[in-house]
Amino acid sequence: MLVDRANYGRLKPVMRAIQQQPDLELLTIAAGSMLLERFQQPVDVVRADGFQVDSEIFMELEGSTPTTMAKSVGFGVIEFSSEFQRLRPDFVLMIGDRYEALSAAVASAFMNIPIVHMQGGEVSGSIDESTRHAITKLSHYHYPATTRAAENLVRMGERRETILGVGCPSSDIARHLDRTLHGEYFNQQGSGVQIDPSQPYFLLVFHPTTTEFGDEHGQMRQVLEALDTIQTPTLFLWPNIDAGSDHISKAVRIFRDHMTHPWLRTVTNLTPEVYLKVLAGASCAVGNSSSFVRDSSFFATPVVLVGNRQNGREIAENVIRVPASQNEIAAAIQTQVEHGPYPPSRLYGNGEVCGHLAERLVEIEPYLQKRIYFEGDNS
Repeated sequence: MLVDRANYGRLKPVMRAIQQQPDLELLTIAAGSMLLERFQQPVDVVRADGFQVDSEIFMELEGSTPTTMAKSVGFGVIEFSSEFQRLRPDFVLMIGDRYEALSAAVASAFMNIPIVHMQGGEVSGSIDESTRHAITKLSHYHYPATTRAAENLVRMGERRETILGVGCPSSDIARHLDRTLHGEYFNQQGSGVQIDPSQPYFLLVFHPTTTEFGDEHGQMRQVLEALDTIQTPTLFLWPNIDAGSDHISKAVRIFRDHMTHPWLRTVTNLTPEVYLKVLAGASCAVGNSSSFVRDSSFFATPVVLVGNRQNGREIAENVIRVPASQNEIAAAIQTQVEHGPYPPSRLYGNGEVCGHLAERLVEIEPYLQKRIYFEGDNS
């Protein structure tokens, strides 16, 4: 089940591994922003990669406000229920903490379809924190990304034997990624300065923190002002569809129109491999994307993690946390640029996650009745 561009980036190697298992059949549902033209319809990338898309679910109510997010969840429950009835899957595999995935989890659980959930048990900011744990409690099997997350699941009342393994599928991509990066990957789309990937550049990704709705414009402005003091060529990937994303986009457009010295390039979407190449080659990644916590650790890219969206996430030594303050952001960027690349980390996986998950999917037995369980409880 694919619900946005980052979601597909992490599930792509899992999908490949499932296809290679003769005892498994892959059915793919694309939903959420995967289908939207404003994000260049990432579902087309899925098809170009050779996957059959068995269902498309339009569920996003435009507006990017807390109200439209809540209503989109409701639409999603209705539409996923219809498609699950048509496709009749034995399991539903989902990843992460998106509200679109929560819709699918609710529909699946009430229709007695077992759920396998990846990346549960983590801690973060925003509504993602609550969404992730809600999906965990609806899910029957788990594949967390870290050892600590696995222990969190056990403390949440999940049986240890339902945890199929530990690791993030992004580590598999990083392990085999050809990091050769050509400027045409991003200079032939979007707008702004031309970026030479052989020279130092920054990657900027900044999504809204839904529990801080209304403050996005000011936070984005602080980030842009900090980068303007340095003026290193920077590639900015437009934010996701969460409540507040329009405020971020507006702040970027206004700032871009009044720049005295252009250093910014904006793009709507990148394929999963190109995005990881850009992240791997950046002198510094700035913003609040979960990929700056997770994927950056494999590449040892210096990161300045801004604000509260990823609060509580496990981080490797390549990440510096700062509030959304111009001076502190600028100082942290300078520190990271001077430091340069860090040692790669295996915090989020060893690069052999997806094949193991596919093997475990063959072995598991469906069950429906969940019960909260704490170790030592014999009742």
